[in-house]
Amino acid sequence: MSHLTTHVLDATAGIPGAAVAVSLHRHDPGGAVVLVADGLTDADGRLALGPDVLDPGMYALTFATGAYFADRGVETFYPLATIMFTVADAAHYHVPLLLSPFAYSTYRGS
Repeated sequence: MSHLTTHVLDATAGIPGAAVAVSLHRHDPGGAVVLVADGLTDADGRLALGPDVLDPGMYALTFATGAYFADRGVETFYPLATIMFTVADAAHYHVPLLLSPFAYSTYRGS
């Protein structure tokens, strides 16, 4: 299993967020932003990203929510949803996204 997983749920349609493009970037202390991994959620809205272990530091998951809703003919306020988080240790990190056209929320899952 990857060190980082995510799960997108479309709260308004009551379905998994399938085929959502997601990227993972590391934000280095010096200001550099480095792409670590990217991919698409599967039919169940799930995606494992990155190497087996992420170095401690600050990361960002960016979800292409605008493209997801555009494919469904739904207007949205958020073209991208970016979640910043900190990796502190070698634990598994699960960062889900609960999505609607005009709101989103997240939490640290297990």
